[in-house]
Amino acid sequence: MQSTASYNNKDLLMIQQPTGISEDLRDIFPLTAKIEANSHLFIGGCDSIDLAQRFGTPLYVFDEATLRHQCRDFLGEFRKRQPQAQVYYAAKAYLGRALAALLAEEGIGMDVVSGGELAIAKSVDFPAERIAFHGNNKSAQELREALDYGIGRIVVDNFYELALLNDIAASQGKRQKIMLRLSPGIDPHTHSHTTTGTIESKFGIPIPDGQAERALKEAMGLANIDLVGLHVHLGSPIFELEPYTLASEVIAEFASQMREQYGFEMQEYSPGGGFAIQYVPEQPAPPVSDYADVIFASLEEACKQHSLLMPVVSIEPGRSIVGRAGVALYAAGSRKEIPGVKTYVSLDGGMADNIRPAIYGSRYVGVIANKATATAKEKVTLAGKYCESGDILIQEIELPPLEPGDIVALPASGAYCLAMASNYNASQKPAIVVVSEGHANLIRKREDYEDLMRNDLLPNEA
Repeated sequence: MQSTASYNNKDLLMIQQPTGISEDLRDIFPLTAKIEANSHLFIGGCDSIDLAQRFGTPLYVFDEATLRHQCRDFLGEFRKRQPQAQVYYAAKAYLGRALAALLAEEGIGMDVVSGGELAIAKSVDFPAERIAFHGNNKSAQELREALDYGIGRIVVDNFYELALLNDIAASQGKRQKIMLRLSPGIDPHTHSHTTTGTIESKFGIPIPDGQAERALKEAMGLANIDLVGLHVHLGSPIFELEPYTLASEVIAEFASQMREQYGFEMQEYSPGGGFAIQYVPEQPAPPVSDYADVIFASLEEACKQHSLLMPVVSIEPGRSIVGRAGVALYAAGSRKEIPGVKTYVSLDGGMADNIRPAIYGSRYVGVIANKATATAKEKVTLAGKYCESGDILIQEIELPPLEPGDIVALPASGAYCLAMASNYNASQKPAIVVVSEGHANLIRKREDYEDLMRNDLLPNEA
């Protein structure tokens, strides 16, 4: 990725959504997307058809300008309201070395959930103090690696981890700053698989049954633990704003009670992430400014009601940084017509590179990237190539007639598709490129057959 010096905030914010992209899709495609006179979709100044021919399909294309704009939008909106506010990118949405380096340049922190994500961050010398470590079952090795690197925060999820971390920190002669992840009992009205703030969630320490109070008391009594704040994460994607208000009220009341009973002062507070992006025309997402407004307004009011000092706020956007920036390109192949029922057109990717429709019922839109201005004349179902009946990327979409070799583009594919990709059916994970000002850089090579077998041993080879 090119240096941040080639961009400035004004340049990014002044990117015009060009003609050619229909109005109902403009907030779904990357900021630089446009349709040129040859009816081809361009991203970051690059012809998507040329990209598909050069790098093959499936291909994931990230727009650098959109990535940087989203980083600056979150930093700008939250630090406008509180200069000390912290923004940690939720690496689980997608992480590679090139993206980690870009985030470091943009001043964004990183929320990691595994030793592997931490290793990627370390490989580009990501600032340790800007890393927070999440997870409901961190291993002793992962905690040691985190302390060895000197990361800024560990978000403790349970009693076992609290004791384990204290012992490891003691063995290294360190006192580690932590936040306690609490379960506030709030339903954000998103998919059940991505709801994390309710009492029955596997994440967080419940407040209503007294466990959170016990955890806080224990943490304050541990010599190698420095409890600096409280954390909640409600789920993802959250299109409503009210859950953030409810979280502020619950946490402020809890913090007030803990101050009275144990002298606890909430220096930091995180409502987590879960910020939505737009995937389909009929479900727009709130702008970053709306999330910032409701989080700060509700927290300030709740702190005022309970006579608390305003804590430093940190947030963890993931999908809302990378989702819109990514576009998946597929080549169309076979067709199956069932008269009076439906027509399938199969693509050369599917659930191995994007399992979200299969497990979440996630919806996408698509365009034919090599005839983007053609008139829609047929309704088709875009199927994946893998051996599962549920391998469907888009149900019933109206498109121009699709022919073998046409390139289909699915926008808003930057989050969780690649992070959850697999080698199902011994498929090879796709290549990834980043585009900027007419240049394309390969940031992950397409896997080959040798990659599939690299760690595979016959019994006599062990």
